[in-house]
Amino acid sequence: MSEDQPNDLKPPAARTAGVRTAREVLARYYQAMLDKSADDLADLYAEDAVHEFPFVSPGFPPRFEGRAAVRAGYRAAWGASPVQVTEVRRTAAHETVDPEVIVAEHVVVGTLPGGAAFEVPGLLVLRVSGGLLTRVRDYMDSAAVAGARG
Repeated sequence: MSEDQPNDLKPPAARTAGVRTAREVLARYYQAMLDKSADDLADLYAEDAVHEFPFVSPGFPPRFEGRAAVRAGYRAAWGASPVQVTEVRRTAAHETVDPEVIVAEHVVVGTLPGGAAFEVPGLLVLRVSGGLLTRVRDYMDSAAVAGARG
């Protein structure tokens, strides 16, 4: 790819820390959730990133290792899910003494087929290095996830 190509068309490794801060990555993460885009989400990850789910959540393994696993895992989970996410309510984003780490609180709001509404609270701990996610700890309210799935 040429250097004059827009940044969003470059592969993830071509993006630099100066392009995306932890807050910027968090905003793109939430947009990928709204769009249910496994590709947009996976493009935020470093090749060898780790995404962990410390709380057991239906439909998710304890962890994804690597960008390809994130892409495949979210394609499967979001592709099989009948829910429509309508909003990611961002309740707080906490910067830490480490500029690569941000802690974000949110509530995922959506609807099930038939129109029933749901809310799933969660917390993300993101580590961003070189403009890409290197480690994610994703704490979802597993009871709310189960309820949202019917």
